[in-house]
Amino acid sequence: MLTRFKKLFLITAMCTTIIAAPLGTASAESSPGIKSDADTAFELGLLIGDGQGVDAAYLSKSSTRLQAAIISLRLNGNLKEALAYTGKPNFSDAAQVSKANQSVLAYLKSKPELGWQGAGNNRFEPSAAISSQQFYKVILENLGYKSGSDFTYQQSETFAASHGLKEIAGKSSLLNSHLATSLVEALSAGTKDGKPFFDTLQASGVIASGSALPQGERIGLGQNDKLGQYFTDKNGRALYFFTKDAENVNSCLGDCLKNWPIYYDANLQIPAWLNKADFAVITRTDGAKQLTYKNWPLYYFVKDSKPGDVTGEGVGGVWFAAKSDYAIMLGTSKEAGNYLTDDYGRALYYFDKDTSGKSVCEGDCLVNWPAYSSSSVSVPSTIKGSDIGTITRSDGSKQASFKGFPLYYFIKDKAHGELNGQGVNDVWYIVDPAKFDGTTASKPPVTPVVKTYNIDIKEYSFGTGALTVEAGSKVVFTNYDEMKHNAVALDGSFTTPLLAKGETYTVTFDKPGTYNYFCEPHKSFMTGQIIVK
Repeated sequence: MLTRFKKLFLITAMCTTIIAAPLGTASAESSPGIKSDADTAFELGLLIGDGQGVDAAYLSKSSTRLQAAIISLRLNGNLKEALAYTGKPNFSDAAQVSKANQSVLAYLKSKPELGWQGAGNNRFEPSAAISSQQFYKVILENLGYKSGSDFTYQQSETFAASHGLKEIAGKSSLLNSHLATSLVEALSAGTKDGKPFFDTLQASGVIASGSALPQGERIGLGQNDKLGQYFTDKNGRALYFFTKDAENVNSCLGDCLKNWPIYYDANLQIPAWLNKADFAVITRTDGAKQLTYKNWPLYYFVKDSKPGDVTGEGVGGVWFAAKSDYAIMLGTSKEAGNYLTDDYGRALYYFDKDTSGKSVCEGDCLVNWPAYSSSSVSVPSTIKGSDIGTITRSDGSKQASFKGFPLYYFIKDKAHGELNGQGVNDVWYIVDPAKFDGTTASKPPVTPVVKTYNIDIKEYSFGTGALTVEAGSKVVFTNYDEMKHNAVALDGSFTTPLLAKGETYTVTFDKPGTYNYFCEPHKSFMTGQIIVK
């Protein structure tokens, strides 16, 4: 059964929300096989959460030194003992936490061999943020490695990466979602004595005996100096989006699929900071199933031979690394070519009456053309990152812009590939990033080039044949005969004076039409015609 995809976008004005329709002609369905690290960490008892459990609010909170210490005690089986500890010596700032956690701090102070010496001056700083470097040190020590002998603190992330621990690396402060993913990541690592960490935790009773490691595929994270962070499979192979899928998810067929194999597994594990609702499974017209992210089907590239390869990036201007943080994506239409979309593939438009940095779409206009806003920063490699920015609207809200011009949705676009706003009232258009150079309103008025034509009056004639000119042109009549002549329009639209030899007279023709004229003294045989286009 077709299901509605998630609500698409944040709108900065009028509080309008639009729901995306299912992709193309393929059926889409949420999958019970898609599981977050947050779910797994909670189910295994590695992360407890607060009063509401491990929910979205908890996962978005900053992690602290106290949390890291409690997790460390949970992993090494000492948490129950720490909570029951009654020793009195404690850190000077222990009063900042609850009674139960004061016992934990006192326990840590009594056991310096656990590595929690505090922050100096007898302070623990329990609410201080924790970095990925600090948390990887915690994980490594629980794997049996000793800081100072097996690795130095400065080497924590490098040493962790050599043992397969890298998904939260490089972060100066962690969220609880990072803790969840790091804990699940660690389950597959080996301890110093060569045992699987998961088995060690089960044997010690930290993890229940009936539990099992996550099975199937996993969304991993690759890192590239130019692309930033991108999606990989569990083996580190890059995953890609196809811009033509914005119009029809079955756009890649035949030889295309040989070069760009689909990505699918019945079970998918995802990092805790990603939204499960953004992942789904489609059934293609050939019956094959494929995983999608934010409505974009996921593919491999056959020429990527090893982890770290992203040779499919930018191929043909239609293939791009799959990422979670696109501020702008590209769609491709058979008729309209490339155009800007949001990260879910919904078309974006510009208003030809806007000027750079300013929107004139207000009121009812904004109801029909909601403003697009994004806090993300990544763009496909064929677009300049500097072209994406924001403007401040009259009400103080922010709106995304391209080359300084505001971007909008169209309320009547309900499904992928729909471009119902294209050309509306001759002022609303999709944005072709390669061709867009601003709006008509932003450009100085074009001063038409005035052309001048000459009609030479010679030997009692205005010349042979009709003269064709453009609207706005000037026609200069010049008399070269000894006899005086003039030019008089049959419809009375113009009349020149009688011109003596060498005299001229100029007539401007602004209105298109056919103008027949004659010389008044010699009208029986001196006639002419001017055609204005």
